[in-house]
Amino acid sequence: MSAMAWVIIALVILPSSFMVWSFVSVDRRGFAAVQSNLGRGLRAAEGRDSPVDTKSTMALGTRLTPKGYVAWLDKLLARAGRPTNLPLERLLIAKPALALVVGVLGILLILRSPAGTTVLMALALTLLAYFVPDILIHGRGAKRQSAIELELPNTLDQMLISVEAGLGFETAMTRAGQNGKGPLAEELIRTLQDMQVGRSRRDAYLAMATRTDVPDLRSFVRAVVQADIYGIAIANVLRTQAKQMRVKRRQRAEEKAMKLPVKVLFPLMFCILPVLFIVIIGPAVINVMNNFSSL
Repeated sequence: MSAMAWVIIALVILPSSFMVWSFVSVDRRGFAAVQSNLGRGLRAAEGRDSPVDTKSTMALGTRLTPKGYVAWLDKLLARAGRPTNLPLERLLIAKPALALVVGVLGILLILRSPAGTTVLMALALTLLAYFVPDILIHGRGAKRQSAIELELPNTLDQMLISVEAGLGFETAMTRAGQNGKGPLAEELIRTLQDMQVGRSRRDAYLAMATRTDVPDLRSFVRAVVQADIYGIAIANVLRTQAKQMRVKRRQRAEEKAMKLPVKVLFPLMFCILPVLFIVIIGPAVINVMNNFSSL
């Protein structure tokens, strides 16, 4: 067995041993006591028991992941709407587990054919398996941001109509959140829930802008916060913001339309035109070749 194969085996065995040691060394009694104390109110409110070993799983995943990277993953999950099937603690465990499985398969492939290209491919696949969840979450967050940008002008128009009809701003937000079905409606409902549990309006609005990380929504939140501070009429703010958002949406559509010919150019040159030339010029070339061969 080559030295490179031993290095790959060590790179897989040492992290797995560290995972087992971290899982064994967790203070289960302490985590059970903390979980029992913190989950008492939740059980009383919901009438059911909280999930078991959530704190220990979170602690194990945090030990295996750098702190800054954990914060970045949490930000990605917030941008993606925090999907219920992939919480942070499950993500922190799934990433090293997936990389470990791919690493073991890579070792088996290296033992079958020990070559430099095989080793590089095994390492690349292991790294790719570790970062695949990040790529998927980032793509889901980008789609969610695009949906929020698309829904924002219509939502502001609905809120403007409600405010001009005599409703308050928070009541207008409630109507827009209840009538909507997209991610923006979910964010509005969550912001209202934050205010209902005692969070200030300014902090709730800024938290919504931070979670979504959409420039248009951040601009709207800043305008609403300034109007709340200086006592500006909220109807004027909504009217101005709705007009600006409609203009921005039209500009983004025009920008995509201007980029379309450039994007179509390369598939047209390398995929469509060669086939078209073969279909049109091919029979003539065959006839010319037959004529020269007969001569």
